[in-house]
Amino acid sequence: MQNYIRKRAVKVAQHILNTSDTVRQTAQVFGISKSTVHKDVSERLPRISEPLANQVQLILEKNKAERHIRGGEATRRKYTCQQMESASRQEI
Repeated sequence: MQNYIRKRAVKVAQHILNTSDTVRQTAQVFGISKSTVHKDVSERLPRISEPLANQVQLILEKNKAERHIRGGEATRRKYTCQQMESASRQEI
């Protein structure tokens, strides 16, 4: 494994530990794909540091368990915003 990949995997893991970000949010911060983040933390990181990999895995499992809630919140915000726009159009 090349050195820059090792460094990236550790940085990604530390970011997830510090912020509890999802894979998607982490990918956006680092400017890489979700697949790369997932491969870094699930395949490469255990070869670099098993304890760090275990900590990150716990956070990712928690995020996965909560994703249906986040999705529901996003939908609620979307429709609330649309209702507000519709009401403001009707007032005009």
